Amino acid sequence: MAVGIGCEKTSIEQPGEPSTPSQPAAKKVSVPVYYLKSGESDIYMVREVHVVSTTDARKAALEELIKGVPKTEGAFRVLPESTRIQNIEVDNGLATIDFSSEVLNANVGSAEEALGISSIVNTLTEFPEIERVSFTVNGKVDERTQDWWGHVGLYEQPFESNISKVWEPAIWVTSPSPGQKISSPLTVTGTACVFEAAISLRLVTSEGQKLAEIFTTATSGAPDRG
Repeated sequence: MAVGIGCEKTSIEQPGEPSTPSQPAAKKVSVPVYYLKSGESDIYMVREVHVVSTTDARKAALEELIKGVPKTEGAFRVLPESTRIQNIEVDNGLATIDFSSEVLNANVGSAEEALGISSIVNTLTEFPEIERVSFTVNGKVDERTQDWWGHVGLYEQPFESNISKVWEPAIWVTSPSPGQKISSPLTVTGTACVFEAAISLRLVTSEGQKLAEIFTTATSGAPDRG
């Protein structure tokens, strides 16, 4: 109940009236996510950037792996759609994800299992505060959880990022980020999987006017990512 006192308004809580703490407002954020795709001779990962409205970007990124719609033609999800993210705890660079038991219901081969694990790890390690990732199911790692989907398992966790099997897109920029204001001098960072590691960079205005163009090389050439 609001009571007017002079020019001010004071809120007085009546007996039995529940308090309603304010919740943080959801905001739109860009989150990189990794899906799987079958090529002519191999299965690999693709990296996409999805825009989501959320109060928890890390959880939202993982939920895109579960229920999001891949933009890349032929890309697919591997986590069962009924999976729930129950908790994400980050401590000294290590993120521990607690899944519901439905996560163990994926029916995939060894290649999909290895890349499915990497897709989760790569998605979370895009956040600068996360370097390694471990999984639990219902708060524990028992024998069934360690077996995971029956091939690779979780026996060597925690896991670190591995983008060696990310073949699409060939190039992506990690800095500057979308919407970021830039100034001179400008440093551009990212990764590339290109012939002879040759990279060309072009800076243009929103109207298409070219301001600068340079050429450089990645640390490795295709089929490696540098």
